[in-house]
Amino acid sequence: MTAVRNTAVSGPALPGTSGLSRTFGRSIYTKTLFDNRRVLAVWALATGLLAAMYAGFYPQLTADAADSVPEAMRGFGFDDLTSAAGYLQGAVFGLLVPLLATFYGAATGARMISADEESGYLDLLLAHPISRTRLLLHRIAALATGAVLIAAVVLGALLTVRTSAELDSISAAGFTAQAVSLALLALAFGALATGIGAATGKGRATVFGITAGTGVLTYSLHGFAPQIGADWLRHLTPFHYYIGGEPLKNGLQLADAGVLSAISAMLIGLGTWRFSHRDIGR
Repeated sequence: MTAVRNTAVSGPALPGTSGLSRTFGRSIYTKTLFDNRRVLAVWALATGLLAAMYAGFYPQLTADAADSVPEAMRGFGFDDLTSAAGYLQGAVFGLLVPLLATFYGAATGARMISADEESGYLDLLLAHPISRTRLLLHRIAALATGAVLIAAVVLGALLTVRTSAELDSISAAGFTAQAVSLALLALAFGALATGIGAATGKGRATVFGITAGTGVLTYSLHGFAPQIGADWLRHLTPFHYYIGGEPLKNGLQLADAGVLSAISAMLIGLGTWRFSHRDIGR
């Protein structure tokens, strides 16, 4: 009787195993974070370590090495490697880290709805008193939390090596601004993947492929547009709003952050609307 009363008070747990999983299973948001905790930890640690490692190479950079950068790479942020902010804008935040953030968004977003629908688990989940809108919003909130965690780990890693890597010319506010932009970039591609899966019912691999392909395409467009004399094309890519305002040097660009946030909101809104109206039966 006690067990029955406790369950009634707490509300039914979401489908899952017993113990700690059931504790986190009281909320879609917390259950999603719990189920993805290992993958999220790997993403955060790998991105943070990679950022710190490449940041540590800055003291070894020579003038000859900076001058030897191919002209084609200038559009990817490698146009000013002599300053600390210029180096990080190219080697870390212009090349490696944003691609990892893009793939995090694509991979995680593809799991939010598509993986459950593909496996048939979505039917079981929606058999509980959970609306489709609530499910999707909780899932995207968990994805956003992961994006913030990755950005926070990158921020912490760079602040840790800041002095030893001779990056003191960059303020803590500059590092924080770039980390915020990184989280918004990851969220934008996560919203794209989640929205595609929710709107179309396509499988996880298809959703990941479309999102990752879009990310690589827009990243390449942003980098190579100056080479073909079409800088205006950069404004059509999320990467322009991620790093075009040079947050490391100039701080958080509110207009750019607003554009990335608006992109995510629009994708989530469209995905939610379509998800609420389509037949998910297979």
